[in-house]
Amino acid sequence: MSGRIYLDYNATAPTRAEAREAMADALAMHGNPSSVHEEGRRMRAAVEQAREKVAALLGAEPKQVIFTSGGTEANVTALAPQNVDRDASDRVVCFLSEVEHPSVLAAGRFQLDSVRMIGATQDGVIDTQALKREIERHTERNGAGSFMVSLMRANNETGALQPVAEVAALVRKHGGILHCDAVQAAGKVPVDINSLGAHFASLSAHKIGGPHGVGALILGDGMANLPSPLIVGGGQELRARSGTENVVGIVGFGAAAECAAKELKKMAELAGLRDHLEAEIARRSPSAVFFSKNVERLPNTSNFAVPGMKSDTTVIGLDLSGFAVSAGSSCSSGKVEQSHVLLAMQADPEAARCAIRVSLGCQTRQEDIEAFLTAWGTLHENFLQQRNAA
Repeated sequence: MSGRIYLDYNATAPTRAEAREAMADALAMHGNPSSVHEEGRRMRAAVEQAREKVAALLGAEPKQVIFTSGGTEANVTALAPQNVDRDASDRVVCFLSEVEHPSVLAAGRFQLDSVRMIGATQDGVIDTQALKREIERHTERNGAGSFMVSLMRANNETGALQPVAEVAALVRKHGGILHCDAVQAAGKVPVDINSLGAHFASLSAHKIGGPHGVGALILGDGMANLPSPLIVGGGQELRARSGTENVVGIVGFGAAAECAAKELKKMAELAGLRDHLEAEIARRSPSAVFFSKNVERLPNTSNFAVPGMKSDTTVIGLDLSGFAVSAGSSCSSGKVEQSHVLLAMQADPEAARCAIRVSLGCQTRQEDIEAFLTAWGTLHENFLQQRNAA
């Protein structure tokens, strides 16, 4: 093995050459995209061309795309009671699944006492029957059109795909609004905002090989009004997101979106590499646990654990061997905390503390997986020896 092997695409994808080239061209330009002179019109044209490419990735029209600083801002912009009912926002509640990304679990502009949490199955999929009961109970008391649901298309930790279209039908039946965090799904599986039935969808450029610090909120069918702006001022982005556009970032986002749309077939083929990796891990360690294995997942994602083989030790060991992967737990202030996703799935606490996520990309090859298995196998053998000697 020569050099490092990157297997953490769900955290961020390497910046595509096409995005770097597009951004370099944009950096050579100057002018404010809101200006009417030639320089400004040239910058505006670059933004609008990128808007077309980002819209195409989600089967939307360019006028449905609002550029933001990233997925988090897009989520917070969507998660507002005013986006459901501007005249009676104080009676609006927000239903969230327990496996959502932290930027969604923070509930945006909803007060915490207006948030209703919905549990997940042991496979990491929202409990749709529980959601149905809660929506029916709420609308019976408060009337139709008094709630929002936010449901991710794909979980960033386990890769589990959520039943967004099914939930959308339920939400629309009762007059609610559905927000879909599509950050992890876009570019990995086909995502069409209108087929899904979502009113809002969030994207992030760096997840598909674009730059950090730029994202988008996509408006779906049925959105008669623009979202209540989070950032006000000059009225850019159809008055839904003020501030001079990050032209360089937006252009890079557009280039990455165009490439990602073309590579969906290649992404689907990564399921074979993922399945081979999991089969080899299971063969070498029969006690290994694979999270969300029994449901449809992103083709590039594997989250697994060998009980007793601590995730932080494994991640560090792999890093020293030249591999970049993530732990299934997060580290905050030097303290290891269990994944809220795995806790919501009622995973065995010991297994949850040992979870690691391996996420592949179109640059991942068979030899990369074999090299990973060799390095992981060495760590596993050392773990077994230490455990047997204890």
